Amino acid sequence: MSDSASEYPEPRSAIDEADAEALVQGICFKTGPPRRLGVEVEWLVQELRTPWLPVTSERLEAAYAAVRSVSLDSALTVEPGGQLELSSQPAASLMECVDAVRADLDAVRAVLREDGLGLVGLGHDPWHAPRRFLREPRYDAMEACLDRTGPAGRAMMCASASVQVCLDAGYEEPGTLGHVRRWWLAHQLGPVLVAAFANSPLAGGRPTGWLSTRQLRWDRIGAGRAGGPALDSEPRGAWVRHVLDAPVMCVRRDSGPWDVPDGLTFREWTRSGVPRAPTREDLDYHLTTLFPPVRPRGHLELRMIDAQPGDDGWIVPLAVTAALFDDPEASETAYRAVKPLAERTRGTPAPHNPLWRDAARGGLADPELREVAALCFAAALRALPGLGATTGVVDAVAAYQDRYISRGRCPADDLLDALRAGTDGAPGPHAHETRPQGKDTSS
Repeated sequence: MSDSASEYPEPRSAIDEADAEALVQGICFKTGPPRRLGVEVEWLVQELRTPWLPVTSERLEAAYAAVRSVSLDSALTVEPGGQLELSSQPAASLMECVDAVRADLDAVRAVLREDGLGLVGLGHDPWHAPRRFLREPRYDAMEACLDRTGPAGRAMMCASASVQVCLDAGYEEPGTLGHVRRWWLAHQLGPVLVAAFANSPLAGGRPTGWLSTRQLRWDRIGAGRAGGPALDSEPRGAWVRHVLDAPVMCVRRDSGPWDVPDGLTFREWTRSGVPRAPTREDLDYHLTTLFPPVRPRGHLELRMIDAQPGDDGWIVPLAVTAALFDDPEASETAYRAVKPLAERTRGTPAPHNPLWRDAARGGLADPELREVAALCFAAALRALPGLGATTGVVDAVAAYQDRYISRGRCPADDLLDALRAGTDGAPGPHAHETRPQGKDTSS
């Protein structure tokens, strides 16, 4: 494609390097009392009767048109591969968040069920090769950019789903609920959450050798796009440097395909002004193309948890994470529990270090991760009543603890057990039916 400057819009508000640093510094952490909570739940959309058969684009389009006619409290979006995502409004309490999202999910499921479709909580599609549903310039550019590092990018875009917990950044001042400590805790607790909630051991109908294949995909995308900053300095400064030194995914145009530069960092773009000078809007967009496991967006977005089985499985990681961050006693317990794990990161930012990889590969089979998970779940259970959690939510967390944490297991182990037994490896009304097997796509 031509690089002629005439093909680009005239920048309305060009920014230089200093402007970009100041803007990121100002928007990445909004500090204050941690009062609000949110969750983003992604789902694979599958046939209710034969989940190993792909849903056609025409059926997805019709189903989503029907879903969009329903009044929802949450924001509804569709991911590149046709996954459905509901993003809650910032809630004043755990139960406000749970009740609102649960009601929205009930409404969405009712619409999809009329067309024989259902929402399935799996971190990675166990049957289908990545297949793009959305054809938009953003996703064309994303695919072209991520293809440079191999097939993991397409799998992440089109075959993965997660539970993302959103927390306030915390107080400016030091302390249990201070933003520096919460930032550090989010990164050190991350592999524990990966291991405890791993739910994606299959691809192409076969085990990949990882309990969280979704996390494997993020690992292979590379540090520039899917990594976080080092934790050895103040969070704002570290994040600013990370953002400016991260590669630009694309340079947008008013019409036609977007440019996908190779290796151009945002810092270099501000200095060169080529193919055009970047604007505040470009910086805002650049921030949406970075996918670290913990992303500061004013609040903290924890992105490392696989989508969970069952209609309400997403509530357990939401409740546990909220308790470990927003209850001072539980937060202190979690902080002390994860400190020894920091030695296993070997100074490498998440998620591209041995600890995160061990968590994604083996889950709670790792004795140290199992011990920390047990301490954290126990602390969360003590804290949840004080956060207003209902008996139903507390019981769900306790049941998860008994079924998985205390046994050193995670939902991925159930899927592998079902596969070995010759039954369908995914939850659903026809779990007794055998499933066709394809080749392993973990590479």
